[in-house]
Amino acid sequence: MKSNKEIGQIGEDAAVVFLEQLGYNILERNWRFSRAEIDIIAKDHDILVFVEVKTRSYNYYGEPEDFINERKEHLLSDAASQYMNLIKYDWEIRFDIISILILKNQELQIKHFKDAWF
Repeated sequence: MKSNKEIGQIGEDAAVVFLEQLGYNILERNWRFSRAEIDIIAKDHDILVFVEVKTRSYNYYGEPEDFINERKEHLLSDAASQYMNLIKYDWEIRFDIISILILKNQELQIKHFKDAWF
């Protein structure tokens, strides 16, 4: 049985491949500020996208995306503001969620929620 950290890494790696196949340019992975970590920072054309990846090996208690609460959204929003200040970015941004469920046959079910919050 895989640890939560291993499951999370599988999900983040799959999310990067998924986004690259859609034409996103990956800028950062696991960017940290204070108590927050942004899983993926990418460019989708002219939009800077901050991506939270949630991966689960089962959905008995809800879908992976259900585990992002308001506190997490605030932490990620604060971290995104710091990142934008750091790189002097002042254009359009977006917060996305990538939800990944590892099925029993080890296939990945990936859902992408654009503009998940602001």
